[in-house]
Amino acid sequence: MRTVHVHTGDPYDILIERGILDRCGAYVKELSQAEKVVVVTDDNVAPHYFWRVLNSLEQNGLSVKPFIYPAGEASKHLGTVGELYQVLADFRMTRKDVIVALGGGVCGDMAGFAAATYLRGIGFIQVPTSLLAQVDSSVGGKTGVDLPQGKNLVGAFHQPLAVLIDPDTLNTLPEPFVTDGMGEVIKYGCIKDAAFFEKLETESFADHIEDIIETCVSIKRDVVSRDEREKGERMLLNFGHTLGHAIEKLGDFSAITHGKAVAIGMVLMARAGEQNGYTEKGTAERIIRLCEKYQLPTEWNAAFSDMAEAAKGDKKTAGSDINLVLLKTIGDSFTLRLPLEELNGFIDTTAPNISLEE
Repeated sequence: MRTVHVHTGDPYDILIERGILDRCGAYVKELSQAEKVVVVTDDNVAPHYFWRVLNSLEQNGLSVKPFIYPAGEASKHLGTVGELYQVLADFRMTRKDVIVALGGGVCGDMAGFAAATYLRGIGFIQVPTSLLAQVDSSVGGKTGVDLPQGKNLVGAFHQPLAVLIDPDTLNTLPEPFVTDGMGEVIKYGCIKDAAFFEKLETESFADHIEDIIETCVSIKRDVVSRDEREKGERMLLNFGHTLGHAIEKLGDFSAITHGKAVAIGMVLMARAGEQNGYTEKGTAERIIRLCEKYQLPTEWNAAFSDMAEAAKGDKKTAGSDINLVLLKTIGDSFTLRLPLEELNGFIDTTAPNISLEE
């Protein structure tokens, strides 16, 4: 077993081991005083893994209630959370009881938000089954749901009791979802680890899956431990996300998946950084080649002005400014606070080449 300890206000462990899914019940008993567990999952994941988790929980003397919702980002809204609240209340969950989030990023975000807000906070355990969730969204305590105006605009910071990562769940993941997760994997190399980026360039993902998961969650652990509430360094984890979320919004949260949108966002920000004199020339091309290696898109058919307008509703705005994450080079990232009115000109790489530097 590989263990990554997260040093937040409420510390917890990320446990990476094949077959750990079948010991979920033992960890619930070890980490809580729960008598009841609500397992939140979607209708894609449930046929594969719900019964294994149910058996583990019941074998440890826990009463279990499932909450199964339609898979996809379209379910990540307050209406679905309202239905989950009803299940929690009808099951008479108490503050000592636990929610288990069994699924991908949508599941973890939504179940975590319900755990953060029901009875003003109950415990939850992340059991991520997608690559994107295993390398990124299950770690760090960010929870939330979407509004029509933008992604993750309603949420809370609420750390899990533990994250149980079973790499074997990736065996039933359709190839497009593996591809989607690689968008976040590549992000970690871009912002913090040039050697990791080079490894992704030269070696096969499939041959090093547990190393890749451990590297990504360790990078995120280090950042989150230093900046739990996203007041500084944690913003770097949003590389590619400002425009990525804008692209998702322009596609009504259904035309493109999160990881693919992030891949395009990383390319666009690297190009903008190069054009404006912040990023080493050739960085965008390296990101493009690596994204293409893992079948990730690098372009989106939308006007820069439309992307800039959509990004203005992003949660990374601060008054009349927006915080952008840029690269100096691969593995070296920083934030730039930019007036919203200048965003379109900054990202429009078809415009004349100007530098914002003095």
